Amino acid sequence: MADSDTKEGWSEDDSRHFIDYGAYFVPERETQVDTICSVIPSPQENALIVDICCGEGLLASALARRFSKCHILALDGSSAMLEAAGKRLDKTGASWTTSIMDIADSGWRQFDRPVHAFVSSLAVHHLDGPGKAGLFRDLATALAPGGVIVICDLVEARNQEGLTLWERHWDDGVRERATRLDGNEDMLHFFREDGWNYYSDPEADPVDMPSGLFEQLKWLEEAGLVDIDVHWLLAGHAIMSARKP
Repeated sequence: MADSDTKEGWSEDDSRHFIDYGAYFVPERETQVDTICSVIPSPQENALIVDICCGEGLLASALARRFSKCHILALDGSSAMLEAAGKRLDKTGASWTTSIMDIADSGWRQFDRPVHAFVSSLAVHHLDGPGKAGLFRDLATALAPGGVIVICDLVEARNQEGLTLWERHWDDGVRERATRLDGNEDMLHFFREDGWNYYSDPEADPVDMPSGLFEQLKWLEEAGLVDIDVHWLLAGHAIMSARKP
């Protein structure tokens, strides 16, 4: 991106905020990471795996450990996130690189070889519907035959009952994590006051634009992908995947 330290609705302060509190606020984070890694088919040696909006590198480092003979390319729009990701990846002993990018810009979607797997966690909802569909088409083009896209992201609730349910489930998860890690609910109160729960007020942050789950599965199909599936869903967070024939 032209300015790595600012983005509409997102800043380096937000990145450091996420690094500090993600362990509390991301539902079943360890399960998410394991699920994403587990649905990637066994790669050939030196295969390329791309983490889109890698954040602090939790997922990228797990991929590097799971697929130690692959090359991990970790992309993000935040220099603070890339610095944190590099420190994590350094400890894995795997081959890796990081690069700055803007998820909405199509320029980064060109690669020097076919990609075995694209993964992304909690980033695609920053694109609107046409932006998501365009991203899926571009990623499908860049995939090697048999390669996969695995997306973990917020999805849009279709009615008030679903919205209320996901709001409660997210709060409950933060309460459980805060109690287990700290022995109190202070982080839950901070989570609420800081406006982290998208389902409490979907209109509060214009950078958040989740789409419905079924629309996204359809866009993956329209991109020419097959074996489209949902592997996990909790508190409005879903993990889906699709394979290139």
